[in-house]
Amino acid sequence: MEQIIQIILMSGKSAIDLALYVLLPVMVVMMGLMKLVEAKGGLNLAARLLSPPLRVFGIPGAGVFAILQLMLVSFAAPAATLALMERDGTGRRHIAATLAMVLAMSQANVVFPLVAAGLNLTAIVLSSLAGGFAAAALTYYLFARSFGQKSVEADTGSVPDCAPAQRTTALNLLILGGQEAMKLVAASVPIIILAICLVNALKITGAIGLLETLLAPVLGALGLPAVAVLPIATKFLAGGTAMMGVCLNLLQGGTLSVAELNRIAGFLIHPLDIVGVAVLCSAGARCASVVRPAMAGAAGGLLLRAAIHLTIF
Repeated sequence: MEQIIQIILMSGKSAIDLALYVLLPVMVVMMGLMKLVEAKGGLNLAARLLSPPLRVFGIPGAGVFAILQLMLVSFAAPAATLALMERDGTGRRHIAATLAMVLAMSQANVVFPLVAAGLNLTAIVLSSLAGGFAAAALTYYLFARSFGQKSVEADTGSVPDCAPAQRTTALNLLILGGQEAMKLVAASVPIIILAICLVNALKITGAIGLLETLLAPVLGALGLPAVAVLPIATKFLAGGTAMMGVCLNLLQGGTLSVAELNRIAGFLIHPLDIVGVAVLCSAGARCASVVRPAMAGAAGGLLLRAAIHLTIF
């Protein structure tokens, strides 16, 4: 019983340190800047410029917002865009392509804290875009082609206005973004504590050690250490935020190098896990109905991303 209490307390301390000293500063600044750019019309301008070429991949104009929200805010932010697509008559085929793209790309709430620890920002952004566009195209032209419904919004090329109607000062916008960031970080604390607690329990029971032994030959062939099993298991059991916490602990302890982090980043940093899929599919019934083809397309995009990182690093 005493050992269980120690695991809980140790996990809670690690989670609070991660939330307060890593996640909170990064998310407050990024969310504040995002609110400011949105209010000044920057997001609308980017969407209008990017939507024509992205239609080739089956991504409607509103999908540009999903990209910006994912890469600048968090994995949960695109749920707002998916909900908007549910309401504005966007076809299921385009929703599937957009969802696949989001599932295959990197989320800001994991990328920016890991960049501070040595993750290569240029490589992760480029591989994220390549994997996301590949996932969207695979879904639109292959896995979701049977849906056959056209998107009204994609045909007209219209882009919804995301700027707030009420004018306010830049300082107020920065504060508003910071407050939203604090809510996101606070909401992530329970899952981080539970995830780290689960991982610590698996380590003590020897389950992680057994997996490391079994998977060591496969990981070794890819130039990865056996310790990579821990963040991989955490990622698919508890989500990207918990995986980030494990990676930071491994980096601080010296058991995972920066080069090894960059090699596995293409395979690990994305919302395609139990938590991410559940949050994004909560956008609506039509979004939930296309989750299977979207996940199939996202898997193809992630294979491309993994190959890019293994080749570069």
